[in-house]
Amino acid sequence: MGGICLDDKYDLRLLSLGAGVQSTCVYLMCLEDEFEDVPTEAVFADTHWEPDEVYEHLDRLEALGRGKIPIHRVSAGNLRQDVLDALDKRKSRIGQPPFYVKNLDTQEGMDKDDGGMLWRICTKEYKIEPIQKEIRRLLGYRKGQRIKKRVQQWFGISIDEASRMKDSRVKWIDNYYPLIERRMSREDCVRWMNKRGIDCPRKSACVGCPYHSNSTWVDMKKNRPAEWADVTSFDAALRVDGKRLPGVTGEAYIHRRMLPLEEAVVAAGFDPNQIDLFDQECEGMCGV
Repeated sequence: MGGICLDDKYDLRLLSLGAGVQSTCVYLMCLEDEFEDVPTEAVFADTHWEPDEVYEHLDRLEALGRGKIPIHRVSAGNLRQDVLDALDKRKSRIGQPPFYVKNLDTQEGMDKDDGGMLWRICTKEYKIEPIQKEIRRLLGYRKGQRIKKRVQQWFGISIDEASRMKDSRVKWIDNYYPLIERRMSREDCVRWMNKRGIDCPRKSACVGCPYHSNSTWVDMKKNRPAEWADVTSFDAALRVDGKRLPGVTGEAYIHRRMLPLEEAVVAAGFDPNQIDLFDQECEGMCGV
């Protein structure tokens, strides 16, 4: 079987590259040999609904790392289109984002203007699983084969978001957090890149992520009109002609106010102090 033997402990070291601030900093630090035993590969899981700036930034990273740490782009499909196909019953199920869903008028004892958030499945199916599939491929294993090798998977999670650290659920993968070990914060990453004249990337997250804050939506509306038009159109499509997602009985919305996105953002106003539920960026785990 394939696989590069790096030392007695790991057969592969790999960076889960979200293409946001922290994982970009880790990738660039690896290129400058600031860590021992750096990853030999990086993987970006593409939902095909990232902002254009993220793809442009990823292109620049690929050019910088070519020949040293290649970036593998993997995907489980187009998340946006998959949701629309599920609404049109062309798909029987969907790895859904955590949309907000209103209660039905008929639900006894429940206010129809209230509701809740769907369980997030998109992280697992569009981020975690494609990356693990690529790890199998890099090791030379087919689906279903028992893996007898060890992998160290690096994540760009900084000290200010240490709560996002998790042990791997896969017995042959060990998660590693180099920024935590160095006690580097997100701002430390920004300063590290600024000292080298490197422009900091935008936060990496799907255009239509329900975890966005009001400030993110307002910024999108003001400064990225094409993305705003795309996401408001998508939000409206969630409820066209009474359509429902598989297994969901109530109306789905992107915004937590459970109003059409344009209306919700206007109603909420601009609150620069509101935090993102998303945390900092999607490092292949989307905050899990």
